Amino acid sequence: MKKTNAGRILDKLKISYKLLQYEVDENDLSAENVAGKLQIPLEQVFKTLVLRGDKTGIIIACLPGGAELNLKLLAKLSGNKKVEMISMKEIQTITGYIRGGVSPIGMKKNYPTYIHESCVEFSTIMMSAGQRGLQILLSPKDLIAIIDATLGNIIVEDI
Repeated sequence: MKKTNAGRILDKLKISYKLLQYEVDENDLSAENVAGKLQIPLEQVFKTLVLRGDKTGIIIACLPGGAELNLKLLAKLSGNKKVEMISMKEIQTITGYIRGGVSPIGMKKNYPTYIHESCVEFSTIMMSAGQRGLQILLSPKDLIAIIDATLGNIIVEDI
C-alpha cells in the first residue's frame, strides 16, 4: 500500500495505526459504503467535512458516518455566527486532498478541527487516510492530540 501524507505523519510521530484498503465506487463515496466494505460499525467511521466560518475562515468537522452535521452547533462551538460547507471545487486547493479522500491529518494547513464527542466511546475510529480507497484506523485520543482537535456535539440528534 502506498503511504499517504497522513501515514507519514503518524509514522514520524510514532503513533500506532492500521491502514485498511477497499475498492472504491466512484458513484458512492459515502461512509456507509466504506463501513460496509470494511465491516466496521458505521458509528466508528468518521467522515471529514470542510467548512468556512464567517469569523474564523476554514474549519474542519469530523463526525460519525451516519450522522448529519448540525451547522448551528458547529458555528457556536467554533466561535462563528454562521458556517457553511465549502464548494467541491475548493476541496483540493484548501486541503490538498480530493473529495472522498479528505483526512483530518496532513492537510496543507492546520485548520481548527472539531470532532464529535462520541469518538472517545471507541478504542479505535476510522477515517480517510488521504486518498480514496484507503482508511486509517487509530485511537481517537491519538487523533485528537495529533490535530489538536476540539470535542463537542456537532451533529443533528435523532428526534
